[in-house]
Amino acid sequence: MANAPYQAATDDGSFGMLGKGGKDKGIVSMTERERMRRMAPLRQVEAYWHGLCAADEVPMRSQIDPRGMEDALENAFLMERIAPSMAKIRVAGTHLNDIMGMQIAGMPLSCLIAPPDRERFGEAVKRLFADPAIVRLDLAAEGGFGKPDLEAHMILLPLRSDFGDQTRALGALISHGRIGRTPRRFTLRHIEVTAALSGTVVTPAPTQPATTDAPVMRKEPTADGPRTAAPTSASASGDVKSHLRLVISND
Repeated sequence: MANAPYQAATDDGSFGMLGKGGKDKGIVSMTERERMRRMAPLRQVEAYWHGLCAADEVPMRSQIDPRGMEDALENAFLMERIAPSMAKIRVAGTHLNDIMGMQIAGMPLSCLIAPPDRERFGEAVKRLFADPAIVRLDLAAEGGFGKPDLEAHMILLPLRSDFGDQTRALGALISHGRIGRTPRRFTLRHIEVTAALSGTVVTPAPTQPATTDAPVMRKEPTADGPRTAAPTSASASGDVKSHLRLVISND
């Protein structure tokens, strides 16, 4: 069939159908398709969180059911505020552990961030709980011997405890590139803070670097929720300042 369309590649790695005369018909960028595929876990976790939101309240920690975001569990994590600008990971997906080269449940979330950027990261965490707000971060891993280029994206979503206070959060992290030698820590390239219930951007996106590594999550029943990932033990570490007080909660 002389006039039948045929598939052809383009210079930018796209492909599509070319019709009579070689005109493009529905060219699809493979780079964009790949990006959408990589970002899927973040979109799934955020969509699940929005589905639990009430008109004027963020969801409760006890509402979180891993079955609602099953395809994103390896990238997801749950955390608890232990100071105004600091939170510890309570349950973490396997991808976060792979990035850090260890099980990081029980460690501060800031262990994923390079020391020079931890203060800025702490300000974003403070807004997450206080406003409450949704925090989106673009990250780049610190380089070095055996540490190839690695970029990552993180989202943090506020939750309420069973007592109604905003001291819990749901998050997800994805990365693109080889992990290489661990641990990998990230610099902050961009931060966006959005009002959790109104969707208004309240903080412009900054640009800077920071280094960090990731947590892990397994689907097992726990006492404080329907079904959620069971935290794996890990030695507590991080940059907790002396004036901060660890708050232990059984919820």
